[in-house]
Amino acid sequence: QVQLVESGGGSVQTGGSLRLSCTVSGYTYSTYCMGWFRQAPGKQREGVATIDSDGDTAYRDSVKGRFTVSRDNAENTVYLRVNSLKPEDTAMYYCAKASACTWPLRQHEFSYWGQGTQVTVSS
Repeated sequence: QVQLVESGGGSVQTGGSLRLSCTVSGYTYSTYCMGWFRQAPGKQREGVATIDSDGDTAYRDSVKGRFTVSRDNAENTVYLRVNSLKPEDTAMYYCAKASACTWPLRQHEFSYWGQGTQVTVSS
């Protein structure tokens, strides 16, 4: 049974940083795509970043230069470093797994999702 567990969220002030983690269990293959999504209250869930098994990454425009996605295949863990946070980054952040990465992200291609970790940025 594939499980994804996120951690690392929290409350920070504008300009602060966090490192979100997502650990995948129950899946033995290293070739898969990991995506980070977020959903703010009253808004649709949106794709934030992806990283494939080769380490190639893609980001939505609003987070380029501030967010960095990375992965440790040996630990089956994906990270999202979020810097220079803004109030508009406030959302529940989710990681998800797909067989391949595309951009823009197509949410229906992600079969497994974590429970989310909350990021709150105050001004």
